Amino acid sequence: MPAVQLLLLACLAWGGGSRTAQLWKADDRSSRCQYTFSVASPHESSCPESGQTMLAIQDLQRDSSTQHADLEATKARLSSLESLLQRLTRDQSAGPQDTEEGMQRELGTLRRERDQLESQTRELETAYSNLLRDKSTLEEEKRQLGQENEDLARRLESSRQEVARLRKSQCPQAQDTPQGSREVSKWNLENLDFQELKSELTEVPASQILKESPSGHPRSKEEDMGCGELVWVGEPVTLRTAEAITGKYGVWMRDPKPTYPYTQETTWRVDTVGTDIRQVFEYDHISQFVQGYPSKVHVLPRPLESTGAMAYGGSLYFQRSGSRTVIKYELNTETVKAEKDIPGAGYHGQFPYSWGGYTDIDLAVDETGLWVIYSTKAAKGAIVLSKLNPENLELEQSWETNIHKQSVANAFIICGTLYTVSSYSSADTMGNFAYDTGMGSSKALTIPFKNHYKYSSVIDYNPLEKKLFAWPNFNMVT
Repeated sequence: MPAVQLLLLACLAWGGGSRTAQLWKADDRSSRCQYTFSVASPHESSCPESGQTMLAIQDLQRDSSTQHADLEATKARLSSLESLLQRLTRDQSAGPQDTEEGMQRELGTLRRERDQLESQTRELETAYSNLLRDKSTLEEEKRQLGQENEDLARRLESSRQEVARLRKSQCPQAQDTPQGSREVSKWNLENLDFQELKSELTEVPASQILKESPSGHPRSKEEDMGCGELVWVGEPVTLRTAEAITGKYGVWMRDPKPTYPYTQETTWRVDTVGTDIRQVFEYDHISQFVQGYPSKVHVLPRPLESTGAMAYGGSLYFQRSGSRTVIKYELNTETVKAEKDIPGAGYHGQFPYSWGGYTDIDLAVDETGLWVIYSTKAAKGAIVLSKLNPENLELEQSWETNIHKQSVANAFIICGTLYTVSSYSSADTMGNFAYDTGMGSSKALTIPFKNHYKYSSVIDYNPLEKKLFAWPNFNMVT
């Protein structure tokens, strides 16, 4: 376009000098309209530099094309810059929001991690505090045990001295008194008269002894087994102290009716702290149990719950975890022989003893056989007693008492009578109730019951040894 403008200006300039200009219009080779101006020169008859003019025009045309191309390129670059500017503007407008959202998410994550760390710290501090408290308790118990050991040693020495004094003492020789009576002479086991007198006194028909009691009435089955009422409980004797926290509470026992290869000394122990209790430690001798060296470890095929397990007749009877099912596990063959639900029995914390521990179902043994102590919704939390068939675990007979199960610390059965203990944590508690299944009635008791270690988790009766087996706070005592 600048070249055309120059031509027009030249034409006007020449026209201003009174020169005649001619205009032609014709199509070029590409069928485009082309205008041509012609002006006569006033001085030159020919145009020797016409070729140079044409070259100048062509250069102007090339410059115009180049400028046009540059303009188009500039427009394209400008368009790209505008697009880039819009994108940058859009990114800048959205960027802070996205950045803020990311920071909020990161901040939330950090806060959650901080809360978790604080919670873990609190738990560790609590556990550490509990360990320190347990350590202090154990040290105090150790001191008390030392004092008791010294007292026992003094009492033993005093007893030895008393025995020695009695052995040295003799009864006075027989002498005639003024009244004609004779004093008792000293014992002489070789004296024939004494032996004859003893024979005469003991010559009583055995059938009469079995059939009659001292009162002259027929003897009952319980009397034949040496049964009677509980009137006192002796001082606890500690056999073993657990080494780890898993031994805080548990159950240990001996079979009052052992079968081969087990004996009266065979002892079993179960640590019941945890969620999947399957290990049963077996000790052939009491010395192994005291020293803590098991001869065998049973792994139960089903997990055990609470401290209600009992050994009887060569089998371990226990409650299956999270259910009202009682299982008979034969120890020698390591097989399950029977499984049975206790109808309506509460389980897993519905009707436990006052100390807790999921002690809803408690198995017991006495002179008459196998029992189960529990409660039901129908009984409204009162203790229910059922006699179990040890072979198939069928309920043979049941009794509903008026003793609320969660109001007592533990219970055991002697000669068909249920006895309960009032507190699991008091050092000087008592046997507070008794329910006689023969009479179907209960009565209040005040039998002193020593619990030196407190937190008693189990109390079971062994009719063969006439002893109570208990597990108070890491310790296994009788």
